[in-house]
Amino acid sequence: MKITLVAVGKIKERFFADAVGEYAKRLGKYCKLEILQVADEKTPDKASEEQKRQIKEREGQRILSQIKEGAYVIALAIEGETASSEGLAEKIEQLGIGGKSQVVFVIGGSLGLSEAVLRRADEALSFSRMTFPHQLMRVILLEQIYRSYRIIAGEPYHK
Repeated sequence: MKITLVAVGKIKERFFADAVGEYAKRLGKYCKLEILQVADEKTPDKASEEQKRQIKEREGQRILSQIKEGAYVIALAIEGETASSEGLAEKIEQLGIGGKSQVVFVIGGSLGLSEAVLRRADEALSFSRMTFPHQLMRVILLEQIYRSYRIIAGEPYHK
């Protein structure tokens, strides 16, 4: 299975880049991983709601341009459904059994995801009702995908 991560913005801190690289290396044993970054928009201080909507739309267009037809899309969104690690593992396994060859996880920018991206998504997944920096969210997501594959393979993982 191919797992694609589409994320808004670049990773700036070395420690986040190192963690992403480590999980990407570990995941190579289980799946083909592709990490795509799209440019983020600068949000002015005291941006109006209309400006925020336009920023999300521009970022959303960039995200959607990276998603191939037929891919199963999971958008990370605070308002999404929560899942346990075992639940995510089961979802990934069932998608593979069901013939999905590509699963795309989407992480938005600082303002979240556009309505167009949320409509394109097959589901929305929430890791918490808290907000996390998008760079850190990449690390958390990749760790959970790695954990999922360890669960699927029946290999030990830390609880």
